[in-house]
Amino acid sequence: MASSTADPSSISHNASLCLPHHPPRAASVTLSLFYTLLLVFSALGNILALCLACRKGKKVNSTGVYLVHLAVSDLLFTLVLPGKITYYVLDFSWPFGEGLCRLTAFTFYVNTYGGIYLMTCVSVDRYLAVVHTHQCPHLRRVGRARLVCVAVWALAVLQTMPLLLISMTKPVAGKITCMEFVSVKGFFRLPLIVLGACVISFCGPVGIMLFCYLKITMKLCRTARDNPLTSEKGHHRRACLLILMVLVAVLVCFSPYHLNIIQFMGRQLLSQPSCSEQRAFQVSLQLTVSLMNMNCGIDPIIYFFASTHYRKWLLRLFKLRASEPSSPSSLGRASSETQSINQTTGSRPLEENKV
Repeated sequence: MASSTADPSSISHNASLCLPHHPPRAASVTLSLFYTLLLVFSALGNILALCLACRKGKKVNSTGVYLVHLAVSDLLFTLVLPGKITYYVLDFSWPFGEGLCRLTAFTFYVNTYGGIYLMTCVSVDRYLAVVHTHQCPHLRRVGRARLVCVAVWALAVLQTMPLLLISMTKPVAGKITCMEFVSVKGFFRLPLIVLGACVISFCGPVGIMLFCYLKITMKLCRTARDNPLTSEKGHHRRACLLILMVLVAVLVCFSPYHLNIIQFMGRQLLSQPSCSEQRAFQVSLQLTVSLMNMNCGIDPIIYFFASTHYRKWLLRLFKLRASEPSSPSSLGRASSETQSINQTTGSRPLEENKV
């Protein structure tokens, strides 16, 4: 590698010339408002999802197990949002000490990669339910889904544990920053570690999700072609829309951050980045991290479209029940649509739509 053969004194000299850049006040105001809105929306949406999961009193299926754990992961992340909001309100100044900064970083990345792994589990579960409806029922048992969730949490915690051993704060312009690139950029072999983590924790799961959703879409389209009733009712289009919405949510939230990290760390392996490149990367990190954090606010929207119970209960909670179809003809259409879905997936009524 070029970086390993470069003169250490020149690298140190270049690093000393590249002084830490403090973001403008407008950035701290914007980020504090963004995370405040995210805190409110994510907390309300995920608490409602968990309340409904505990309230309905019926046996949850494997999909419901993964979605409940996803809601728990998002709620754990909201616990650290007040600290991040305070950090931005104080203009990128962390008042809570090194220990809480490390704990915030640990919780942040546990939620990030735990969420990616759980979304991958949902994808595989949907793939087995739609494409292999009768071949692999034992793989979708609730007990097995719970064991998979335990493994997901263990993997996310183990791979994020080293963050508790790394200093996450650094004095910059008379203030203490937290979880900024300047705090960790001198870490030994950081580019190789980050690139390996991105391949394992992002590229692999996204590849699995793309495969699953491609197979599901092909199966639904083939079923719609063979079943004119299903095609007329448009169930395959709605199912494909839901699949596309989940996939787009994952790509929009997580892809910009990881692609940004991959390109910068890849270039850092070849040569020492200039000051302008490092500052541009720090600005892009603020934007892409904000996008990635939006996943905890987008997940309740996915619950809304994925679960009939969640949607009806939420509409009733906000006194919007009048928007639900109540005429006999619409009830008849809903009944026929339910029967058509059951013919398509070979499952019991409403079983696959419960959170």
